[in-house]
Amino acid sequence: MRYEQTSSNDMRGDVKTDISRRGFITAVAAGVAGCGAVALAGRHVEAQATLQLIDTHHHFYPPAYLKEWSDWDDVRRLPHFPGHISWSKQRSLEQMDRAGIRTAVLSLPSTPSLWFDVGADKAADLVRASTDYAAEMMSVYPGRFAVFAPLSMLDVTTTLKEIEHAFDTAMSHGVGLQSNYGDKWLGHATFNPVWEELNRRKAVVYVHPLVAACCSNLGVGALNSVIEVPHDTTRTITSLLLSGAFARYRDIQWLFSHAGGTVPMMAARINSVYGERRDRETFAPDGIVAELSRLNYDTANATSAPAIAALMKLVPASHITYGTDFPYFGTDQFSDLVRLGLSYEDLEAIGSANAIRLMPRLKA
Repeated sequence: MRYEQTSSNDMRGDVKTDISRRGFITAVAAGVAGCGAVALAGRHVEAQATLQLIDTHHHFYPPAYLKEWSDWDDVRRLPHFPGHISWSKQRSLEQMDRAGIRTAVLSLPSTPSLWFDVGADKAADLVRASTDYAAEMMSVYPGRFAVFAPLSMLDVTTTLKEIEHAFDTAMSHGVGLQSNYGDKWLGHATFNPVWEELNRRKAVVYVHPLVAACCSNLGVGALNSVIEVPHDTTRTITSLLLSGAFARYRDIQWLFSHAGGTVPMMAARINSVYGERRDRETFAPDGIVAELSRLNYDTANATSAPAIAALMKLVPASHITYGTDFPYFGTDQFSDLVRLGLSYEDLEAIGSANAIRLMPRLKA
């Protein structure tokens, strides 16, 4: 893990002035603060004015999918989330334009239960309809949308056909998965044929968390989305790590949501338990922290100073993409990153360059 120390530069030289030592320090502090504010403002203006952003975490709601969700809510007498009902292609574009987002990579959100409990065949129909809907959006609005095509993951043979359709027909930029499917996290052996095919295609695999079937009553007074959702990203990453999937399928480019959930804080703990295991080379040949550092993470709802600091101690800026989690959160989160004082080069990498590296077709 890349723990770095920084030290303040000493201010040296004779100071010949009539002001007191305390006054001198106060004056210097005020001057530094003023210069810092000017520099930060300049960097903010430059970044906001010149960078064309790519949002790798932008949800969409195809009509067939939205109907299933609405019906699922109605049966359980649950209120409809306003962002679902009001979503439209035009609303996405308006919010993108307002925030300087050139391209949004579309993905389905966390789907309640196991594909609304509709069964494998109906889930496959929803996947096809959603992928084709996104493909139409890409055609109608060239350059504005890309897609992580969903996979149903309930039947391996069907899922392999979905991969073929996603890449060979719909021209998807990657696939979008949930962190779990029922009682299976992504490291489960059932999914190995899927990883083999995605590895062969050198695919980008984007993973969005979902409250697991086991854990919907662990909110301790908080919404599951507050605590359980980020923890489930950590669960599925750990399952992929310990199952050896990361080591075996080296050509998959993994992209995880919300700065990896709690992974940046848990990496050392995972390493302390499994780093010295005798078979460690079979699932983490370069070490556990190295495996976690190879992954890619987005910034959606994780742009606070502590979250970004923890993430950037685990991975370099080249492994971070900008994400918003629209419509659950606003599209203007890039300004949070600018205010953290990141370099222009890091802002450019996070804002769009890393997404283009993962998906070269996004290049303007």
